[in-house]
Amino acid sequence: MTARRVDIRQARIRPEVQAGQTLLEAALAAGIPYPHGCRSGRCGACKSRLIEGEVELLPHSRFALTDDEKADGLILACRALPLTDAAVAWLGDDETDAAFPSRRLTGVVTWLEDLTHDIKLVRIAPQDSETLHFSAGQYAQVSFNGVPARSYSMASRQGDDSLEFHIRRVPGGATSAHVHGVLRIGDRAELELPLGSSSLRQHHSGPILCVAGGSGLAPIKSIVETALAHGMRQLIHVYFGVRAERDLYLGAHFQALARQHANLAFTPVLSEAPSAQYRSGYVTQAVEEDLADLNGWKAYVAGPPQMVDAAMKATFALGLRREDMHADVFFTQDEPLTPVRSVTVETQ
Repeated sequence: MTARRVDIRQARIRPEVQAGQTLLEAALAAGIPYPHGCRSGRCGACKSRLIEGEVELLPHSRFALTDDEKADGLILACRALPLTDAAVAWLGDDETDAAFPSRRLTGVVTWLEDLTHDIKLVRIAPQDSETLHFSAGQYAQVSFNGVPARSYSMASRQGDDSLEFHIRRVPGGATSAHVHGVLRIGDRAELELPLGSSSLRQHHSGPILCVAGGSGLAPIKSIVETALAHGMRQLIHVYFGVRAERDLYLGAHFQALARQHANLAFTPVLSEAPSAQYRSGYVTQAVEEDLADLNGWKAYVAGPPQMVDAAMKATFALGLRREDMHADVFFTQDEPLTPVRSVTVETQ
């Protein structure tokens, strides 16, 4: 298969897409700040309109791209393999279009702390005291001492002197094993940031729903703290879902924020170990029980794929508009996706 040229309308250039390369991969390699999130067909952040040409869509979540949307000519850039020369335009708003360009930098580990039995807080300061530009909710590619680079969401706010990450130990994971067992203060880290477009929309004036699962609390922490620091006064309701009480963390921090800010509510939910102190069940069930109508809300969701899929299904059923869903999927290879299919748009 030969390389294809894709005209990305907002970028006004036509990057070459190699065989087996997705449209998003080619755009990012060409330095185009293409809106994206999970890179795995689950969040919908890279949803785009196919203006001309034909693409093959790799497996993806039905919530990230519905059959009706595909019939209307929409694709996911992270799942699209161009079969012909093509033209596309991403769907976005002024805030995603104005995103900070990504860059590479070297940092130094300045703090390590166990948040739970399997989540470690890691702070990394830039080696040369560089200013750290990113939007709340974005993530970085991080590598330590030669172990494979991994994507971790920032839990800190722009303007802090270091980046905060919450890194969960993944069974069999080389990088997380290194972080939890080998990493030390003073070690170097290589970073590429900022990445992702599941970031706080500060022009939004309606209510905000945040749903986090496990270490998905990291980007939610950045979003909530930034919104409060910037004087956003609308209702912000945070639901934090974990399996058991030992998996909860930063509860006291969020409760203190809620005491300081009357517009913030924080609700932990335990799915597997009932507790008299906390809500029980799935976190998405708590959302369904508490909120009747999400029309006009913004939703920020971060965590494992099954939870994100369930949150999308629940919030859309409650009236949330698809363009108001911003998801950060902590991808695992075992989650099933919908089959491959092709999408074609005839040249006008």
